[in-house]
Amino acid sequence: MAAVPGRAQRRRGGGMAAAAPLGAVGLAPPRLFAPFAAAAGLRNTSRSFAARPGECSETVNAEIKSLYRRPPIKPKPNMCIEGMPSEMLMKIFSYLDAVSLLCVACVNKRFYHLANDKNSQVDLTCVIWLKIYSGCFPPKRTIWKTKSVQTETVSLSCAPIQDRKPGYWKKEYVLKQIAAITTRVMQLVKPVDPYTGLPSRIKKAIKASGLSWMIVLKDRNGKEHVMEQADLSFKDTSVTIFWYSASWPCLDILSTLKLFGVTPLLLDQSKAPSKNGPRRRSLIAEYDLSNLTESNVALGANKLVQLFSLNPGLLVGLWKGKNEIALVMASLHYHQLLERSTLGSATVQYVLPPNKPILDDVDPEYGLHDYDLHLDMHSGSCTYLCGTFKSLFCRKGDIENGYLRLTVVSLKDNAKHVPLIGTVGLSWETDAFKGNVKDCYVMDVTLLDETRKPFWCFSAPVCMELSSKASSLYDYMGCVYTTDYADSEVACVPYKFF
Repeated sequence: MAAVPGRAQRRRGGGMAAAAPLGAVGLAPPRLFAPFAAAAGLRNTSRSFAARPGECSETVNAEIKSLYRRPPIKPKPNMCIEGMPSEMLMKIFSYLDAVSLLCVACVNKRFYHLANDKNSQVDLTCVIWLKIYSGCFPPKRTIWKTKSVQTETVSLSCAPIQDRKPGYWKKEYVLKQIAAITTRVMQLVKPVDPYTGLPSRIKKAIKASGLSWMIVLKDRNGKEHVMEQADLSFKDTSVTIFWYSASWPCLDILSTLKLFGVTPLLLDQSKAPSKNGPRRRSLIAEYDLSNLTESNVALGANKLVQLFSLNPGLLVGLWKGKNEIALVMASLHYHQLLERSTLGSATVQYVLPPNKPILDDVDPEYGLHDYDLHLDMHSGSCTYLCGTFKSLFCRKGDIENGYLRLTVVSLKDNAKHVPLIGTVGLSWETDAFKGNVKDCYVMDVTLLDETRKPFWCFSAPVCMELSSKASSLYDYMGCVYTTDYADSEVACVPYKFF
């Protein structure tokens, strides 16, 4: 007979008190208690066999843990589009349009070869671009036989694709799209305004070409900050572009500013030009921003901003008391604007053809004659002066060192004097503020030669200053203002305003 377990043994065994006598005589295999321990919900079964530690507790714990062990979860395969077979990718690409295909080609090297006919699946890729080409352009051609008068029409879709080199249909599509847009733009710029000698439908031509402008700010470390245009203002002879943002880079680290004309490679007339699609850049001008405040005289200022002018036609506004950019404004003349904004490259500007004056063939001493000048003074929606002055001339002695002198209005001829309308001031605007700088404006000068073709044109922000000289007109008792504009490449233009 086994002795009754003591109080200490009952306390030590707990709910497993009946197992103590069996364990004492060695009749309790550890495996018999594993199901019971699991059914009882005991978490720490090692206490049940404290009588013989190290003999069976580790085995029981392993058995119990095996009951609660979950089967291992197999990792899911990485379903990435880049891991798909080429056939599946080509099927997906077949649903994309031309612009999307060009964008896909910029993702990685494999997508570039798949979307540009430069892969082993030549047949599939050529079919995609052939489908796009056939959907936009008539896919038929006429073949004339030498021994027969009859003609035969053959569909391009039936032509053997293997005869074409990789990338043929893509190249043909892109070239024909560019040619179609260029033809339409050239038709729009043909009508000429008789007063200015400039295209009269330039605004529609800019919209038809999808032309926009952007600036690229480059810091001293070589990092570029791209700013897209924020607003446009069209006038009779120029367009003014505005850039303003709340996240301008610090002026202290900037070195250069580049002005680009940007056109989409493929333009969809039914949609607005996308900024994320493939585009071409044409460099218009490059400006030096290092030591901007030290090397340039402020054009004007008010309580918030200070304006600095850079040739040709750029205005940089700085917050007053801070060395931070508030806005950038560029004024571009219509003369050969489309050529300058589209025919250049990302690094080289489009060079304007030289325009040499033709001296009078009857009397060479007479010099130049029958020149017309169209002058605009404006800012924003305000026009302060707009006039055309005809029959200008100069003597041969007035032509010197490549410059000529033209007197537009004689002080003695009161009939040709043109009054200024309103108070002259240059309007500016940012994301949060807007204002006006007094005595500043944008001046557009268009000089036409005797054949009524543009001879010299520019558009630039300028300011007028109070002259120290009194008026020589007996019937005018007001102040005299002067404006001096010096073109770094062409000429110096002095003006007087009364």
